[in-house]
This record gives sequence, C-alpha cells and structure tokens, in this order.
Amino acid sequence: MTFRLLSVHAHPDDESSKGAATLARYAAEGVDVLVATCTGGERGDVLNPALDTAETRADLPAIRRREMAAAAEILGVRQRFLGLVDSGMSDPLPEGCFAALPLEEAAAPLVALIREFRPHVVLTYDETGGYPHPDHIRTHEVTVEAFTAAADPTRYPGTGSPWRPQKLYYQATLSRAWFQAMHDATLAAGLESSMGPVLEELPTTDELPVTTRIRCESHFATRDQALLAHATQVDPAHPFFAHSRELEQRVWPHEDYYLAHPTPGPDIEDDLFTGVTP
Repeated sequence: MTFRLLSVHAHPDDESSKGAATLARYAAEGVDVLVATCTGGERGDVLNPALDTAETRADLPAIRRREMAAAAEILGVRQRFLGLVDSGMSDPLPEGCFAALPLEEAAAPLVALIREFRPHVVLTYDETGGYPHPDHIRTHEVTVEAFTAAADPTRYPGTGSPWRPQKLYYQATLSRAWFQAMHDATLAAGLESSMGPVLEELPTTDELPVTTRIRCESHFATRDQALLAHATQVDPAHPFFAHSRELEQRVWPHEDYYLAHPTPGPDIEDDLFTGVTP
C-alpha cells in the first residue's frame, strides 16, 4: 500500500522553504505527497531585487502559479491550490481574505481535500505560524480544524466521505538551533558566516520541541532548486544560500518536526510514518 502525506502551506514558496527536502525524500521513496497551498500569494511582495519591476508586480498571481508548478515538479510532488485569497500584512485585513473568513468557511476546502486525498499524515505550522503572517496563523487554525472535522460525518456535509488522518506534525525547520549550528560550524571551519545578522533577529530560544528528525541530506540540492524556482520570492543573496551544503549535510542532515497528534512518546522519531497503519 502507498502511504499518503499532505503538507499544508499558506502561500506558494512556503513548501520549498519549510520541509522541502523531507517532501522530496518521501516522494522519491514512493509516498504519494500532496502540497495544499491555501492562497495564491496574490498580495505577496517581490523579494528578488532583480525581478522587482512593475511588469512582475502586475502579473504576480500568474507568475506565482507558474513558479509553484515548477517547484512541485522539482520536488516530485503533486500540488493543489485551495482557492483562498492572500491576506497580505495590512491592518485591517482586506474583506474576504483568508485570515478574515469565519473558520468553518476557511477550513471547508481543506476538509474536502482531506476527504478526497485521504492522507495518513498531515504537516503544517504551529500556533505561531512560524512567523506572524496572518495567513500562516490561519493555516495552522484551519489545518487543526480540518484534521479533526474531516473524520466527523456530521460536519461539513457535501464535502465527501469522512476520513481520519493518523498523525499531525508541525514544522520545526529553520529553527534558531539550526542557524546557530550552521554559524558555529562555518566559523569552526575557518569560513566566513552570513548567519550572524539572522541570529540577531531570531528569538533567543526555540519554543517548539523537536520530536521527529527526518534524514534528508541527499535531497538538500533538490530543496534549493525548488526554492530558487520561486524566483520572485527568493533573493539568491540571502544568507541561507551562502553556507556550505557539504557542511550542512554533515552538521544538520535532517529536517525537524513536532508531533502534535497523537501525543509523542519519549524517543525521537526518524520516520513520519512511525506507527501508521495502512
């Protein structure tokens, strides 16, 4: 039997910056991997200075869809847009955007997708969203809602037959511990580190404990290619691209997760499908 993995994200590019090597590993091993992208990123900024033009901004929604298709092909995964509208970072929130919708309305497309795809494992963000973008926080909320509600035949009628995923994980990738380890290892190797300014901006501790470490170092190059496919959203000069990949493979050869459901055991897992029954 083929296991199924659903990774839920707020915008196109999030799947490539958070856990992409894990997705590539499982896809390469024959797992059916589907990325659910809640919004189209319509209100996103252009973060690559070389592409920050009036023409790019005018066509950004279509460009981001093309970038998403290219990244999914690189990762070897399937992808589905849920059709919700990017909220942006304005205050107050735009009317009708993802973060402003009632929870049940915002979660309905994901409930329908879970009932259709029938994943064994679901990945998303923790309560903070990873960072305080309203769409990331709302992505956490709708995923938790859908994870439970999809199994209840009395809820969300007309969205398919009930299905209960067995495990729910939160992303713990690109933590302060990761940046610190890469910074220290780079300096110890006698190389110049670009991580210092990033560390200055991060919280002093990581609040989310790690319950699961997935070895995926052989897929770091795929991760990087997928991330760079989101050309409008990635500045190639960002410190993330400056560190030695060989050093990263040796120092931190895994991506990290927190098992939110069921309650994690005392041991660190090395497989998202530990304990999953077909």
